[in-house]
Amino acid sequence: MTDGAGETAMLKEAYMAQTRRKRVLNTVLIVVFIALMVGGFRTADDRNAGGFWQGLPNILGFPADVVREAVERAHLLPGYFVKYLPSLVETVNIAAASTLLGAMIGLVMSLLVTRGLAPVPWLVGPLRRVLDILRALPEIVVALILIFLLGGGPVPAMIAIALHTVGALGKLFSEVNENSALKPVEGLASVGANWAQRMMLGVVPQVAPNYLSYALLRFEINIRASAILGFVGAGGIGYDLRNTMSWGQGKFDEAAAIFLLLFATIVVVDQMSSMARARLTHGGKLREVRP
Repeated sequence: MTDGAGETAMLKEAYMAQTRRKRVLNTVLIVVFIALMVGGFRTADDRNAGGFWQGLPNILGFPADVVREAVERAHLLPGYFVKYLPSLVETVNIAAASTLLGAMIGLVMSLLVTRGLAPVPWLVGPLRRVLDILRALPEIVVALILIFLLGGGPVPAMIAIALHTVGALGKLFSEVNENSALKPVEGLASVGANWAQRMMLGVVPQVAPNYLSYALLRFEINIRASAILGFVGAGGIGYDLRNTMSWGQGKFDEAAAIFLLLFATIVVVDQMSSMARARLTHGGKLREVRP
């Protein structure tokens, strides 16, 4: 009993010592994090064109002006909806084209980087790094470079978004591929099917619903990205929004109309994509959860 009590006391003391060390380490990390946050904020505030604290009281000024002009000229909003509808269609087209192109290339890349399915195993590592680079590069940076090389318009935006989509969907698709059954692939190989036939007939049919679900989710994201890229001259409704906002007072009612159009489009696409994903994954019905 004495030995057992002594061993228990030693274990308790060791546990308490480890807990104290962990608390000290967590405290040090929190202090370092706060110091870095404060230092980074002060550096950013010093380099800012205007003081952050001086401009903070005016942060609600722009939304208030937009809402005021939109209410005063509410009767003009339907005309603005019609005026900017073609730009909205262009934004959706950019997102759709880039999603389709990125998904097709991403599908091929995912099969090339999936261990156990890749035709050239030693290329799996380098190709995965390519996907990492494509995901790491912000669309706006790529779009700015392409606009400098190709000029403004929807094509640079489409290429920039498609490249990022390849990186994102390539990784997601490869994770789906790893969960596919290998028996169909082995059966096709036994009858002499080549690699492309094994992938298209043995793997893709198994995971196609997951492919479509991820592609629809990426389409929603790309609509937002397409609108943002319009601010840098890549066309679409974002370009019109930048022009109306830079014009200042007198154009804020048009900016409000663009905001409403963009918001409604994102909501509609989100709902349609959610319904389509539910149908793909659950057959259009929510599965009953029983206790």
